[in-house]
Amino acid sequence: MTVDRHGGSKEDFAQARADLVEEVARDFRETGNLTGRREMSPRVREALASVPRHRFVPDYNRAYAYENRPLPIGEGQTISQPYIVAIMTELAQPGPQDKVLEIGTGSGYQCAMLAELAKQVYSIEYYADLAERARKLLQEIGYTNVHMRVGDGSRGWPEEAPFDAIVVTAAGKGVPEAYIDQLAPGGRLVIPVEERGGHGGRLFGLMPEQHLMLVTKGDNGKVEYKKLLPVAFVPLLGK
Repeated sequence: MTVDRHGGSKEDFAQARADLVEEVARDFRETGNLTGRREMSPRVREALASVPRHRFVPDYNRAYAYENRPLPIGEGQTISQPYIVAIMTELAQPGPQDKVLEIGTGSGYQCAMLAELAKQVYSIEYYADLAERARKLLQEIGYTNVHMRVGDGSRGWPEEAPFDAIVVTAAGKGVPEAYIDQLAPGGRLVIPVEERGGHGGRLFGLMPEQHLMLVTKGDNGKVEYKKLLPVAFVPLLGK
């Protein structure tokens, strides 16, 4: 039996990952009426089955790495639920020749999923410690098509625009115009957005209501917005 250096056997992790893929596939079917995606595409399914989520989870939570739920990673941030990572990736539709922008590197897990599918991934993280940890891990695993920077993700990465897809892993109060400007014609933006006037909101110490939104830009530059399923993300930081 081959032992993974993070503890446990590689065989155990492989089976856990395979079980997770089937659970996420069921979630796709159950939420298809909200997302318009009842099945994972073969490319997203393969990426989900390939990316070692346990490498992106802190040691103290590694036993829960293949449970279909978010986990804390430090700095008040989380590694997202695998289903959410998969559906956001599915909606972004990163192609093998695509250039993708990710806002909020976090643990690097979503970044790894995108790197499996896109030609180049540009990822911005607000917290320097998280960015450095993710950079080292992604490099160690072997992702050579990821470019990272530390800074204000709400501004995007204008020097590298346009992007074929943009994936935002933190909730904004709206869709920043910078993202629309940096989205290529025919591009797709996936972002959680806070609902104005949500029930309770911060008044009662609760998270505001949020919905995942798919924004598409037509070849003629026309922008369309589609609200999908309810979600819960940490706030988008920056100006």
